[in-house]
Amino acid sequence: MTSSADALREAVAARDWYHTLELNGVVTPGWFDTRPVAPSLSIPSDLTGKRCLDVGTFDGFWAFEMEGRGADEVHAIDVLDPQRWDWPATSPQSVRDEISSRHDGGGGFEIAKQALGASATRHDLSVYELHPDVLGMFDVVYVGSLLIHLRDPIGALEAVRSVCRGNLVLVDAIDVGLTLRHPRRPVAELDGRDRPWWWRANQSAIVRMVESAGFRLLQPPQRLAMPAGAGQQRAPWRWSTVRHRESRQSLLRTSVGDPHVAIVATRT
Repeated sequence: MTSSADALREAVAARDWYHTLELNGVVTPGWFDTRPVAPSLSIPSDLTGKRCLDVGTFDGFWAFEMEGRGADEVHAIDVLDPQRWDWPATSPQSVRDEISSRHDGGGGFEIAKQALGASATRHDLSVYELHPDVLGMFDVVYVGSLLIHLRDPIGALEAVRSVCRGNLVLVDAIDVGLTLRHPRRPVAELDGRDRPWWWRANQSAIVRMVESAGFRLLQPPQRLAMPAGAGQQRAPWRWSTVRHRESRQSLLRTSVGDPHVAIVATRT
């Protein structure tokens, strides 16, 4: 007879994972390993009495993290059908299907929730659809690595603001080159080719997006490197690698970590 531990290992091995999660002795091979980053972010260690929201939850790391810190109620949202994501109109169907197969309807969240005995509730909801009449108001709203994938990041943040009665904790990717060349000027390059990757923004641009949506920063932005997980193949070092921007960025992500900025803000 197959034990519950064996069944969990089989379920974990049968899918791709975005988050690295520790599930009763089984560690998921996530694309990112956010565990080393979690203690350094300005999410209160004690969330007792708080109502929390995880926007773009994917496998649910941050939802379960907030629940583990004692939150009274945790909700998480994600768009479970990848065909409903912000795709460029010219995206080939083959690309959509390939990326959709990795997401697999967000099944990782349910596997993790059951293994952890968690009570966080996930909703099939777009960030654009957030409204107080839908899920109510929240004391802490976490938005992670999402703006880069949105056609309208400021509109999305305005929707987040509508349900945030406390603090926004936002962590998103930044372009290192643009950040170094333009440390104060908000600059972003538009991608929008094939995949739902829209904006290569520098740190100042992410800050400006947050402020433009009606938030006020509570502390200076915190730059960090998001560690690669076991699901990410390490890019081999070759001299030819440094000649191309995408190859350099891939090498940086897998060896040092993906450059991100963390922002803590409240409504103005």
